[in-house]
Amino acid sequence: MWCTLGSPSLRAEANVSAATVPVAHKFGGSSLADAQRIAHVADVLTARDDPTQIIVVSAMQGVTDALIALVHAASSDPETAQGQLQTLIERHRKTAHALLGEQEAELLGRLERDWNDLTALLRAAHLLSHPSADLLDYVQGLGEVWSAQLLAALLRARGEDAGWLDAREVLVVEPGQLGMGVDWALSEARLADWQQRHAPVRHLVVTGFVARSGNGRPTTLGRNGSDYSGAIFARLFACSALHIWTDVDGVLSADPRLVPDAVLLPRMSYDEAFELAYFGAKVVHPGTMSPVLERGIPVYVRNTFKPELEGTRIGPEQQDENGPVKGLTIAPQLALVEVEGTGMIGVPGTAERVFGALRGAGVSVVMIAQASSEHSICCAVRSADAGRAVGVLRQAFAQELAAGLIQSIEAEGGVAVLAAVGDGMAGHPGVAARLFAGLAHAEVNVRAIAQGGSERNISVAIREADAARALRAVHSGFWLSPQTISVGVIGPGQVGSEFLDQLASAAGRLLEAHQLDLRLRGIAGSSRMHLADRCVDWPNWRSQYVEAATPLDLDAFTAHIKAPHLPHAMIIDCSASAEVAARYAGWLAEGIHVVTPNKQAGSAPLSQYRAARAAARRAHWRYEATVGAGLPIIGTLRDLIDTGDEILAIEGIFSGTLSYLFNSFDGSKPFSELVLDARGKGFTEPDPRDDLSGMDVARKLVILAREWGQDIELGDVDLVGLVPEHLATLDKDAFLERAHEMDADLTARAESARAKQHVLRFVARVDGAGAKVGLVELPMDHAFAHLKPTDNIVQFTTRRYRDNPLVVQGPGAGTAVTAAGVFADLLRIAQALGSRF
Repeated sequence: MWCTLGSPSLRAEANVSAATVPVAHKFGGSSLADAQRIAHVADVLTARDDPTQIIVVSAMQGVTDALIALVHAASSDPETAQGQLQTLIERHRKTAHALLGEQEAELLGRLERDWNDLTALLRAAHLLSHPSADLLDYVQGLGEVWSAQLLAALLRARGEDAGWLDAREVLVVEPGQLGMGVDWALSEARLADWQQRHAPVRHLVVTGFVARSGNGRPTTLGRNGSDYSGAIFARLFACSALHIWTDVDGVLSADPRLVPDAVLLPRMSYDEAFELAYFGAKVVHPGTMSPVLERGIPVYVRNTFKPELEGTRIGPEQQDENGPVKGLTIAPQLALVEVEGTGMIGVPGTAERVFGALRGAGVSVVMIAQASSEHSICCAVRSADAGRAVGVLRQAFAQELAAGLIQSIEAEGGVAVLAAVGDGMAGHPGVAARLFAGLAHAEVNVRAIAQGGSERNISVAIREADAARALRAVHSGFWLSPQTISVGVIGPGQVGSEFLDQLASAAGRLLEAHQLDLRLRGIAGSSRMHLADRCVDWPNWRSQYVEAATPLDLDAFTAHIKAPHLPHAMIIDCSASAEVAARYAGWLAEGIHVVTPNKQAGSAPLSQYRAARAAARRAHWRYEATVGAGLPIIGTLRDLIDTGDEILAIEGIFSGTLSYLFNSFDGSKPFSELVLDARGKGFTEPDPRDDLSGMDVARKLVILAREWGQDIELGDVDLVGLVPEHLATLDKDAFLERAHEMDADLTARAESARAKQHVLRFVARVDGAGAKVGLVELPMDHAFAHLKPTDNIVQFTTRRYRDNPLVVQGPGAGTAVTAAGVFADLLRIAQALGSRF
């Protein structure tokens, strides 16, 4: 029997068990585009075990627009209209034949009558020179009438118990200020009468979009009318659920065109769906859900072409187990209209006049923001309405403008509104902070802010040009998608290559375990670069770089890494180039994060260093690996300072090469022989004087001194290197031949130290008296006296660690540990940007 009408109490009176409660289905035009898709819809329906199905259908894709164009063409060009009509007729004939074969005759007979009637109506439209509203309403609803009959006929041809219902026989609506309203009492009565006259069927196909007015004239429900029809008939038939079948998998957390990693939302509340839909998300329209909302009927948004997917369930339940924010959306093509003036302060009724004027001009307001000082009122409107809005407001406040009480009424175009939506936002501290932090990290400025009293929505107006980057940044900030960072690497030498290998081996794990999407989009060397549109192929990065034919252009490299569609950009400088280091301030000022083991920037002239430090307020600059490779030296120093300790002195052995040499040198073997041996093992630079000069150690000491807070230049360091002046000016080969000329002095110093039971160590020290780097004698019980061959060590003497200085010791050189230090800095920045570690 039919399940009649309305409420649970009526169903109980009818003694209808849950097993016989019908399920409503609505199929849009894309699901019914042609014979193949209509057949697929029939497959979807017959595969389900619903006891009874109420199937609401749209017209075949494009038919409604074609019918509207047909009516308008008939008014002025009947020949064109006739041709368009024949095209429509032929499309439906071919579809019927493809679906029904020899069984098409009965259906085509009924459709032919509609087509003949339509031909006559078009002739009348031509005679009247313009279509009447009633004619247009009738004609544009014919597509649903035809598609409903096609689907019902196909189901019957397959042996299914199927029929169709013309909604105009049942549904009565009346226009109102908020759209078409249903006359529920009259519609329920008409449905009951219709059921008395028709035998029940398992598959009842209902025409969407169309209805009748209270005076009996045909009308439509407007755009999104078929979804609305689905909800209406789900309520009229007291269905257990409404399935809206479309061409997407369900409701996504963001527009996948802007956020490719948007996730499917399995469940959401009616309220969340309303908020997302209001700002343009591809969700069922809020007005369409009011009938099911009143009865608590759940709505499922599903993909016709993937019926195995459960899609998104929209219901009365509020769930926030997946975090406070459920989804994000962007409303583009807006303008901000601002009314500003001191005369508004404390004057009641100003807002009413503003919005009354906009209402009178037919301007819809998307978002409202007002300063608490009452000095300004700002609202977002469609860009196309901005000029009209400013005009009517200037007219409404003409006297105040003339008197100087209102200073300005202006519009700013190129605006979009980003909305964060979720029931879990209510009472959840820190949601706004995370939203604005994500925008700040992505270098996106907020023009206006609005939040409803329900705390279900926070909306911000931003530049439309920033919309994609902002949406991705906030989306990842709420852990709805991976945190994406566009990465460029400069200097694929020993450390750079090792870093790239470490990154390649860890990228997949970081994405899976921590939702961190590191996209290597560029590699630059001293003369060439390789740029990738999305991401360099990790396993083949070497061959791709070697084969790169693009000459190095650091400006182009920078522009590519700072992609406007990606929320974050980072440059890893593994070179030793002063020219590259000189660009840090500019990169940081642009919001590009910088990670480096390059000591040139940290020890650069103070003016350059200060510029980079000032710019680092806009982005992160991490350089732990400049001093101790992978050792936490700078991090430890920063912790001491940030926790209020007072630094008294910093000293250490900062060269792995010199640590190795003086751990081995006791005077029994000439120092030059140890140097040549270390060079052969790869422990020194190709020219050992680069290590023996002590300049590298001096640079590290300057970096630490500046981190401490001292304004020190590299030239302020009292540096005494190991290379005699007469050997410093030779070419490399000549120096290597004459290196033995260093031996006498160093041997004598080693013997002198040994006589005192001391050892020689190459030490850097900075304290209140200045900075020194050079060879010193240390007692055997000193912390620097017993190191592993290539260890670095740093000793912090502070107010807290005065009697027992804090020591950090470990491998301070080597490509693997240096690259690991760079990698660790990258991950620290990713965590600061919101990645979950």
